[in-house]
Amino acid sequence: MTIELNDANFDEIVLKSEKPVMVDFWAEWCGPCRMVSPIVSEIADEYKEKAVVGKLDVDNNPTVSAKYGIRSIPTILFFKNGELADKQVGAVPKSNLVSKLEGLIKK
Repeated sequence: MTIELNDANFDEIVLKSEKPVMVDFWAEWCGPCRMVSPIVSEIADEYKEKAVVGKLDVDNNPTVSAKYGIRSIPTILFFKNGELADKQVGAVPKSNLVSKLEGLIKK
């Protein structure tokens, strides 16, 4: 299950996590975001022991979105040890996201 992230809880959940974190920046009106959403949920279920997977609605959380320069969605950011480690912009196959996440888990 994905964690609902927002401007208030982002630092606590994402930046202080001991596990790698994958964050899906999305919006309700975004078609490609709706295509990626089930993939993100699957990854959240499959990696619940190894990683944190969250979603952040860019329309309702402008502070975090601006901080990371989110200009197009979906954008998926990958964090490790509180640092931005990787990025994926646009709708991509599940394998692309899994390989990026796996790379952080193995480091």
